[in-house]
Amino acid sequence: MITNKSITEVKEEFNTDLERGLTSEEAKERLEKYGSNALKEKKKTPIIVRFLEQFKDFMVIILLIAAVVSVAINKEEWIESLIILIVVLINAILGTYQESKAEKSLDALKKLSTPNAKVLRDGNLISISSQELVPGDVISIEAGDFIPADGRIIESVSLVIDESALTGESVPVTKSIDTIEKEDVSLGDMHNCMFSSTYVSYGRGKAIITGTGMNTEIGKIASSLMESTKELTPLQIKLDQIGKYIGMICIFVCLVVLGMELLAGKGFQEGFMTAIALAVASIPEGLATVVTVVLAIGVEKMAKQKAIVKKLPAVETLGCASVICSDKTGTLTQNKMTVVKYYCDGLHNIDEPLSVDASKMIEFFSICTDAVSEEVDGVRKDIGDPTEVALVVACQKYVNNPIYNKYQRINDLPFDSDRKMMSVILDYDGKYLVITKGAPDIIMEHCLDQSMKDAMSQANDTMADSALRVLGVGYKVVDSLPSELTSETVEKDLTFLGLVGMIDPARPEVKEAIKLATGAGIRTIMITGDHISTAKAIARELNILRDGDLAIMSSDLKKMSDEELFENIEKYSVYARVAPEDKVRIVDAWQKKGHVVSMTGDGVNDAPALKSANIGIAMGSGTDVAKETADMIILDDSFS
Repeated sequence: MITNKSITEVKEEFNTDLERGLTSEEAKERLEKYGSNALKEKKKTPIIVRFLEQFKDFMVIILLIAAVVSVAINKEEWIESLIILIVVLINAILGTYQESKAEKSLDALKKLSTPNAKVLRDGNLISISSQELVPGDVISIEAGDFIPADGRIIESVSLVIDESALTGESVPVTKSIDTIEKEDVSLGDMHNCMFSSTYVSYGRGKAIITGTGMNTEIGKIASSLMESTKELTPLQIKLDQIGKYIGMICIFVCLVVLGMELLAGKGFQEGFMTAIALAVASIPEGLATVVTVVLAIGVEKMAKQKAIVKKLPAVETLGCASVICSDKTGTLTQNKMTVVKYYCDGLHNIDEPLSVDASKMIEFFSICTDAVSEEVDGVRKDIGDPTEVALVVACQKYVNNPIYNKYQRINDLPFDSDRKMMSVILDYDGKYLVITKGAPDIIMEHCLDQSMKDAMSQANDTMADSALRVLGVGYKVVDSLPSELTSETVEKDLTFLGLVGMIDPARPEVKEAIKLATGAGIRTIMITGDHISTAKAIARELNILRDGDLAIMSSDLKKMSDEELFENIEKYSVYARVAPEDKVRIVDAWQKKGHVVSMTGDGVNDAPALKSANIGIAMGSGTDVAKETADMIILDDSFS
């Protein structure tokens, strides 16, 4: 795996120069060898073929044969035959139109590609179309950039990448250049790699391109979308069965009637016409129209509940679902990091009244960020790392009279993964206020008074056990600043203020919805790219993970054969750190058990499973890929 290789090994494997990049000639040769950095499209079925495929139904074939034979034998019967032909043609045209609208998920995937990339060519940093990138290219990335291809990080300056759409993890990933020793690593833990269609939320860096086009992680998702076939809905299966039964009975009865007519002494033509008339009368050609009208009424009712149904049979399938496989981030949770607890003068919930010291602590946390959260034209706009946005929002919501935000920020020491801290310096009435936030144990090490260390550690452990992301903050006021601002000169002799714990919280309506589903005999399964501790905490809160239920990591799931998964599928209620292909395996296993499976999700990583499930449901705030792949879209994101 590329994660297990050092930068030198990757450089040699892709035969590239880290200082000068590839030459124009090398890039041209590799472009011819590997192809453009774009997703390939499945060869589209011509519209005439899709139209003719609408006539494969058994009942339709019998109707058409009956209509043709009827006219051939008796020209005066053309009106009835014409009506049959018109009904069949209308159904075929509607079916073709519906199919043409449905397969747009690949187009949405292609929109995720960034138009340009900053790449080293012939020793110069130039901007080129991302489609011209090739394996071995050295590219430069910074905050706000979309990642154009998969690559191995070779330089990281406070580099943080948001991979939530691809992995389902709500917290952006801090990237490093370190080699990963572990062999079997999930996407979310590949901290020395970057992936196409994610974006840089903080910092800057460089990377060697290791995969382009269909050889990227997003390309694998595109492949699975092209390969997977949509399951027939329970209604479609039943209608197909009814059609075959009616057709076979009809042929049998027609042959019996024809035989009886001949035995009664009537001519073959007269007997045959009687049999044909019986065939046409016995086939319910209006059945498809009646079903369509009934389903359309269901679609209209769903639309009033803010659920857009893209494919008519999905209405009926939803009522048959016995298992709901749900993504966590953005579906069961709000996909918005939120401060829920703090430790200052004891451990408290954030919505309890704040003491003076607690208000000061929350405000200091808010000041020591690079995030912005403001309301523009009635819509809240958040800019920056989600963790820092959560701190800013907590201050705005719970600190009634901010005191320190009037002081001007004059300098800072940015966060990096080695120190695990960040500091800001404010001009403080002729003195200087230094605020430092970071990992709780690191902050404590840089504080003067160590008497609170045990109490702080206990509070930290309590919040961490509840899967909260915990940060600490310390500060000091100094008369003057050192000539050289470094971690060693600035981030020392601090006064410890306290801790905050945050999580991506469950949606308020979800717990009751899951209770109702359980009462109706529908089981809810959580499938997420997040860490197993976070997933289990949310699952317990929502009563998805009950006594006796198990949680499993992707690494353990991969060791299971499909047969083992089939045998044990009912034991597991939570799947963590999963890859897109894992989600498809889980859905398939439940379907093989005879269940009608609903899959809900909002990310690119959910698309293959949304397509494989009996009914795929996307959140309205989700990615275009998920929405195009799904059968139904919940506009207000309400799981209930």
